[in-house]
Amino acid sequence: MGVGERLKNVVGIEGKTWEFLKPMVGYNAANITLGGAGYTLSLYHQQYLTFVEGLPVGIATNIGGISGIVDAFTDVVMGAMTDKTRSRFGRHRRYLLWGALPFAISFIMRWTSFGLSSSAGTHAIFLYYLCASLLYGASYTVMAIPHNAMLPQVAPQYFLRTQFKIVEYAFNSIGQTSSFLLMGLVLGGTNMPDPSPADRGKYMWVGIVLAVWFLWPPIATFFGTKAPSSLDMPRERAYILAAFAEYARVFKSRAFRQYFFMGLFNMLSRSFYSFTDQFFILSVADKYKYFNLLNVVGGVAEFSGSPVNYMLTKHKGKQFCGDLLTPVMVAGLLLNWFVKPTSPSIILYIAAILYNFGFSGPGFTIQNIQPDITDIDELICGKRREGVISTANSFFKKTIGSGTSFVLGNMLQHVFRYDTSKKHYTEQTALSTLGLRLNFTIFPAICALIMYFLIKRYKLTKADHELIRTLIAQKHETGHPPAVSPDDILRLENITGVKWHDMWISWPQWQEQEQCTTLDS
Repeated sequence: MGVGERLKNVVGIEGKTWEFLKPMVGYNAANITLGGAGYTLSLYHQQYLTFVEGLPVGIATNIGGISGIVDAFTDVVMGAMTDKTRSRFGRHRRYLLWGALPFAISFIMRWTSFGLSSSAGTHAIFLYYLCASLLYGASYTVMAIPHNAMLPQVAPQYFLRTQFKIVEYAFNSIGQTSSFLLMGLVLGGTNMPDPSPADRGKYMWVGIVLAVWFLWPPIATFFGTKAPSSLDMPRERAYILAAFAEYARVFKSRAFRQYFFMGLFNMLSRSFYSFTDQFFILSVADKYKYFNLLNVVGGVAEFSGSPVNYMLTKHKGKQFCGDLLTPVMVAGLLLNWFVKPTSPSIILYIAAILYNFGFSGPGFTIQNIQPDITDIDELICGKRREGVISTANSFFKKTIGSGTSFVLGNMLQHVFRYDTSKKHYTEQTALSTLGLRLNFTIFPAICALIMYFLIKRYKLTKADHELIRTLIAQKHETGHPPAVSPDDILRLENITGVKWHDMWISWPQWQEQEQCTTLDS
């Protein structure tokens, strides 16, 4: 056996390499946009609003808080729509085309006010960027929710989903690296000057170029992904109130609750860290010139975790990389507590490597188990609700995350008295630096530890998933409850948190019809 064949066996490629990878490449091309655009915004947009456009940190934070809450509600609407869409392109695929152009326009708007900020007051600037953020969030949702909902359909097998996910990481990295390199080089490269209103033209130019770059990948995914027609689906109207009730029923599943809270505390940990990083590097570490290099090192560290997480998942299960690497993530966070302006810059680099490499583990676990939650949900309710599963998760997390951003910004401004006009360590009060340290190290570390214990409690295995898929297929084929051993019933009840007789999989046809009538009413 040659080296190429051995490598294929190691990574799990079956048959001809390109034929195996082609559907993964087609599906994941959109992640150049979906992963790359948000990355540049998370790195540079907060400092752009505060230091370049001159908004106080509390007001700038309100933009993200308000738009995030609105975005959460549009997720709910989009999830209900995509699950009920009848189209020859399938339930989810055509939305990628519809969202691409509005997304590109809104991305440009987030990086320039077209001269408004040089002549208008704070309130006008705030309203403009709020509208830009709302349009961006809505168009992103139109693409991201259906795209995410497609995965259980295009990758039905347990480990095949992991293989799709590792390709997703690669395309995310393409989007993140390309956008970061362009923006980072334009803004200063390896020796970043302090941000100021003089940089407005740079941000606008980069926004236009990146908007054009992000326009094509969703279109490529539309043409590169095959999905069965949904024209034979029964017509259902997407009632908004009924949709919210359906989202609430998702929490009936113990597996979903575990997945939801894992993702929630992962998101909270990341929110604390990413919201505070530029302020911490500028006003506590006093090493803003290294900001780009630190992000390069962190990005490389996170991406280097991908092949490690892939192999750990293949041989040890989807939870193992989260178990193993979350403590590394916490170590990186806590190391930053000891950083001072006089500290060697190597400490910041070590902390960035530990944090980002560690972060890759639980992030991979959480994303990897999401498609499996859809199968568990179908076992309970008898419906394929990919959009509902995806958006029930994002709705609550975005709502809470937006509230967290709102609280963070206002807490820094009004409680810790952080003043963005006083950039450097010597200009800040002890209270301000304490607030930045807490938000950058202690608070995200606490959230990460809670996530760690939640990951350890999640128990679905490959054998469990195969059993669930088999039982669902048998029920759909015969219409009758499949024969299941008492031990398997106990396993499924432990995974779902629902008694066997309350699951769709156990219902005879007359009970199924009765239950459906009750839910519809």
